[in-house]
Amino acid sequence: MADEIDVIGIGNALVDVLCHESEAFLDLHGLVKGTMHLVDEARARQIYDAMGPAVEVSGGSAANTIVGVASFGGRAHYVGKVRDDQLGEVFSHDLRATGVGYTTATATSGPATGRCLIVVTPDAQRTMSTYLGASTQLGPGDVDPRLVARGRILYLEGYLFDPPAAQDAFRVAAGLAHAAGRKVALTLSDPFCVDRHRAAFLDLVEHHVDVLLANEAEICSLYQVRDFDAALQRVRRHCEIAALTRSARGSVVVGGGEVHVVDAQPVEAVVDTTGAGDLYAAGFLFGLSRGMSLATCGRLGSLAAAEVISHVGARPVAPLGDLAGALLA
Repeated sequence: MADEIDVIGIGNALVDVLCHESEAFLDLHGLVKGTMHLVDEARARQIYDAMGPAVEVSGGSAANTIVGVASFGGRAHYVGKVRDDQLGEVFSHDLRATGVGYTTATATSGPATGRCLIVVTPDAQRTMSTYLGASTQLGPGDVDPRLVARGRILYLEGYLFDPPAAQDAFRVAAGLAHAAGRKVALTLSDPFCVDRHRAAFLDLVEHHVDVLLANEAEICSLYQVRDFDAALQRVRRHCEIAALTRSARGSVVVGGGEVHVVDAQPVEAVVDTTGAGDLYAAGFLFGLSRGMSLATCGRLGSLAAAEVISHVGARPVAPLGDLAGALLA
């Protein structure tokens, strides 16, 4: 198909607000380090007002991944909902400026554009308070069957499971992708997200998902086991391909009887872990969309994750296609 897209992502369209704070800030505001909590607009405003100088960039987990795919030189498209307000304009402009296709209709009423307040502590861990806002307005009507049919891989963001209408959009899109003979990939997004929707995620992984991306905490939460190897054995029986990240210990990729242990790419200094999993997914899915081996997909993921943790923010600042020159050759 001449107008094929490598990866189409569906997720919560959010603007990230990033700042550096002390551990005491987390304690003062009752935040659990390294996790994502959903908050209402009033709580979001309270945390925002308490934050020091911040950087605002369009974000959202799947959107970060899709920007990463484009940075590798891939054709990428994003589906997610914003409001016709200032943050909505920031989101739309930032996304299109990276070369990503974005055509989702803007909401003209209802909640404001969603935002994710990210507090980075001195150990580079990020703690997120998310107000979903307009992103919850995404529904099946925002899923274009012709668009989905063009995507080699449809990538679904686990965070999208919190709003019910978005869940419906998710299932509709997955059905359309499979009907068109395309692959469906899912990221579990966050262990608390898995806890909230375990039964639905297990059903998805066993019956609707071809490629699963998760970190160690998420995959252990899914199967309610403490041991990574036990979770690995379970997931191998449930989906075609799984790429499981383990922070500094790299990742394990399984699929088709293959098991690959992929080292983490060395970095001089870890500045901010925001977006590490999102960018690992970008490298992995880009490689998969281009028919590369699972081991190479894992290495592309590690390379992209290393780039994004070496600076503040959840999106690459160096062109990933240039960094990956040797692997892509």
